[in-house]
Amino acid sequence: MDATSERSEVTDSFDTLPVEAYLESWLEERPLPDNLRRAMLYSALAPGKRMRPMLTIHSCLAVGGSAQDAMPAAAAIEMIHAFSLVHDDLPAMDDDDLRRGRPTLHKHAGEAMAILAGDALQGLALELVLQRLQPAKLAAAVCLELTQGCNDMIAGQVYDTLPESAEALSAEKKLELIHRNKTGALIRASCRMGALCGGADETEFAVLTTYGETVGHMFQVVDDLLDVTQTTEHLGKTAGKDVVQQKLTYPAILGIEGTRKKIRQLHETALESIAALDGRAEPLRELCNFLAVRTK
Repeated sequence: MDATSERSEVTDSFDTLPVEAYLESWLEERPLPDNLRRAMLYSALAPGKRMRPMLTIHSCLAVGGSAQDAMPAAAAIEMIHAFSLVHDDLPAMDDDDLRRGRPTLHKHAGEAMAILAGDALQGLALELVLQRLQPAKLAAAVCLELTQGCNDMIAGQVYDTLPESAEALSAEKKLELIHRNKTGALIRASCRMGALCGGADETEFAVLTTYGETVGHMFQVVDDLLDVTQTTEHLGKTAGKDVVQQKLTYPAILGIEGTRKKIRQLHETALESIAALDGRAEPLRELCNFLAVRTK
């Protein structure tokens, strides 16, 4: 099976519409300036894999919870992800014109609105969890995971774009530090939030933590590879920017084949980490398989 067929088969089996409808309903119901609402909806509902909310929901299901149990957390993590993309694309950051096949928000609605919409998505994600998740102890635990993941993601951006530390690390260790924070932190949080919503015991929580950390690392290694092997038209975002900006990436350090070997290693580790979970974890295995071979 080629990568394109794998992507179609796997993603067709996951219905992301309930998360999108839940997120849209939340943003439509909350009293807000209309132009701010439109800007947030433009970014939060832009075409995408919805991989983080899927990981939240299926981590919840894997430990005996329901999709509805995880819905506030799933919508919240997608809002945090959308906020991160909006700000990442700004002129002061990666200065991108294209995201998910459409103009980036600052190109669509202006730089000021992009900054404010990103800020609002971050705050509204926490508000959603605190209003919709019960009991309060669970809402607090999920908010802690969400904020820690968000703050670690921001730290990863600093390691990547404004570094002043980690100079003693090897290039590969420095890159792992960047990726485990910049991309991996929210993916790890997605799985841990789902585990919390599903009532995971300590062992299940630890298993899903390891899975989330490994899948998160693998996701960014694949992204590094795609940046040098796919076109802008296929990716829906600017290809080749890592090379132009002379960023530290796995292909730059390990080469193309070495990067593919790294992906295979992480793929195997992620699958091994959830081997002890029963059939309810099968969607997590499918997601892992898809993420290892995705082409965009």
